[in-house]
Amino acid sequence: METAEKILKFRNIHPTAMRLLVLKKLQQSEHAVSLNEMESLIENADKTTLYRTLKTFEKNKLVHSIDDGSGSMKYALCDNSCKCLPENAHIHFHCNNCGLTYCMKEYSLPDFSLPKNFKAQEASLVIKGLCENCSR
Repeated sequence: METAEKILKFRNIHPTAMRLLVLKKLQQSEHAVSLNEMESLIENADKTTLYRTLKTFEKNKLVHSIDDGSGSMKYALCDNSCKCLPENAHIHFHCNNCGLTYCMKEYSLPDFSLPKNFKAQEASLVIKGLCENCSR
C-alpha cells in the first residue's frame, strides 16, 4: 500500500499532520465515516479543521461523499482511478439497525439513459436494509 503522504501528493493535496491522520483513519475504516465519527476517532480534533480536511479531500477526489438519508453526510475513500464522475459511481448500503454505510464498489450503478439534452453530473444509489452483522 502506498504511504499516506504519497496518496495525498498524488491528489495534489499538501500533506499536513491532520490530513495524514484523517487519511489513515479513513484507510482503517471498513465503512464510510461521518464528520462526527471522525471527530470521535481523532482525539482533540477541531471539528472545523476536520470538516475542511474532508471537503479538501472531496474536492481533490480522494474521497466521495454519501448522503445515506441519515442526516449526516458520510465520506469514503475513492480508488486511485476514480474521477468522481457518474460512470465511477457505485452502490452504497446503509444498515437501518447499526447506522453504518458501506461502499459496494464491486457493484456499479445500473446503466441508465437520460432524455435528450439532459446531462448527468452526479449519480447515487443507497440501498437500505440490514448489514451482514445485524442480519445474523
